[in-house]
Amino acid sequence: MTQRSATPPGLMRTSKGPLVLLFYDGLELKAMPGAFGHVYSQARRGARYVVRNLKRTQVRTGFYVAFRGLQKSLEAIGADVRVNDFATARRMPDYPIGIGGYPSVIDKVQLPNPTIFGPGDYGSPEASVKLATQDRFRFFIQPCQWYVDYFAPYSGKEKTVVWPVGLDVKAIPDFSREPKTIDVLIYDKIRWFREERVGTVLDRLTKLLDSQGKTYKVLRYGHHHHADFYAALRASKSMAFLCEHETQGLACQEAMAANIPIFSWDDGVIVDPGMLHPPGLEVSAVPYFDDTCGVRFKLNDMETAFAKFWVNLPSFHPRDYIARELSLEAAGEAYLKLYARTANAPAMQRAAG
Repeated sequence: MTQRSATPPGLMRTSKGPLVLLFYDGLELKAMPGAFGHVYSQARRGARYVVRNLKRTQVRTGFYVAFRGLQKSLEAIGADVRVNDFATARRMPDYPIGIGGYPSVIDKVQLPNPTIFGPGDYGSPEASVKLATQDRFRFFIQPCQWYVDYFAPYSGKEKTVVWPVGLDVKAIPDFSREPKTIDVLIYDKIRWFREERVGTVLDRLTKLLDSQGKTYKVLRYGHHHHADFYAALRASKSMAFLCEHETQGLACQEAMAANIPIFSWDDGVIVDPGMLHPPGLEVSAVPYFDDTCGVRFKLNDMETAFAKFWVNLPSFHPRDYIARELSLEAAGEAYLKLYARTANAPAMQRAAG
């Protein structure tokens, strides 16, 4: 049942609910004005979906999954969400808009409307300095606190805010009581220095599982179909999440929503060579996590941590955490409040130095 949200001050209400104008540009959907632009974008999205389905590879990028999550969360609270509606935005240049996806959306959506950016990528910290001084940009969304702390010195402490994507827990089955044939599903999202880290992280874990006679299946990020991921979750007692650091980690959170306990590598350091590592900044591979979800481990403590994880496996219930902290409705309400603030935020709110 759709939850009907009150319309915050500064927003228009249609017969459906509070009006929210969203824009996305990426591999799946193109931000193009006019009827032709809409038809082209939808045709391209459909063709890409069909081709990648046939190839049994991931059909959507993380940015698009996050954007669709935003759209669904707003619809869950009864908002009237319109995507890439240039005509309406141009008729109301003082009405807020939300843009997201790849950095290309910044050039594709050249509108004077007060703007909130995210979820998506607006480029390097240096690029965000220029964006933060533009009148139209009032807020920049980041999915978790450590990423806000990373970008805030560039895009502004007042402008950079946390907003995580919500999950539709009701639509994700609880797989904890399904028949199991796999002890550990290994989700390989090792992105940097793979030649070295596959050996030091992935191979080390599989050797540990082999030595204990445990069964496992490895899925590599970007190289599997979503249906394969869900089939593997259904058959698995647990999931090992191998990723250097994450800003949210939707695949991991989907597993948590399915009530699959998580064993997560979490060394707390930035590995991406394109990022600086500010002193004192501790990052995470699972920024939304507590002791009811599973066990985090540092590489030098993998074996000891896994023993703790396995002996306590029946006690973990990560689905409860997701339902409490990252529900679709909570995400929708949080975004709608921020969207309303975007309408009323001062124009030249400069980034802090």
